[in-house]
Amino acid sequence: MAPPRRSRRPRTVLLLLVLAAITIITLDARGGLHTLTSGLRSVASDAFSPVRSGVNAIVEPIGSFIAGSVHYGAVRQQNQKLQEELDQLRQQQAAQAAQTQALQQLSALLDLPFVGNLQTVPAEVTNYGTSDFAATIGIGVGRSDGVQLNMPVVGSGGLVGQVVQVSHYTATVRLVTDGQSAVGVRYGAGTGALAVLAGQGWGKPLAAQLVPTNTPLTDGEVFTTSGLQGAAYPAGIPVARVVAAHTGATATEESVSLVPEADLAHLRYVSVLLWGPSS
Repeated sequence: MAPPRRSRRPRTVLLLLVLAAITIITLDARGGLHTLTSGLRSVASDAFSPVRSGVNAIVEPIGSFIAGSVHYGAVRQQNQKLQEELDQLRQQQAAQAAQTQALQQLSALLDLPFVGNLQTVPAEVTNYGTSDFAATIGIGVGRSDGVQLNMPVVGSGGLVGQVVQVSHYTATVRLVTDGQSAVGVRYGAGTGALAVLAGQGWGKPLAAQLVPTNTPLTDGEVFTTSGLQGAAYPAGIPVARVVAAHTGATATEESVSLVPEADLAHLRYVSVLLWGPSS
């Protein structure tokens, strides 16, 4: 019986391993192994790059969302605190501005050039009563301070209005912009021509009446109280300044609009003139 043939597979495998070892040793000696392994790493990196990018695209937003969720409450509380501090600063600035304005008005009342030797009673404005046609203020002085009906009331810029109601400690003043207000005035150079300024409601300009057509008027020209015999106001108090004037095609009077010289929208303090037509 012939002896069994040995398998050549182990010898073949061994031969291949030897050849591979020799090749690797040769490549390493020539520096080629590093190039080969680097190339393999590069190929692997390129192969897995899309996978890694996809994973990062999913993981990073999730991480950011989780981090944002953790810190959202703290950030919101901080923003709310900053907003409260900002509101407080704004309130302080508004209060300081109001105090500064009040001080300026009080200081101005001490030296009103158009008052002359007339006795005055300073008063704090306690309320506004305004509507489309009416315009009044309440003041904190009354008969106990010498205030009477129809007495003029002035502010730092000029005429404010006239007392129309009075009690023992308070009074109501009809502003020059009130729809029932009418003030006799002078305007122009020299002795000046006469006119009447009529109120048209809160926040609206005054309208001049009895101004002849084609009367030369300039923007900013000031109309003052006329002070005629028996007039409701002493002479020379600034009332309003011209902002527009024109003559219509069929008009018999000049159309003139004026704004009050006194800042009626921000009154804090005024003075009542203890004056009557017989004063």
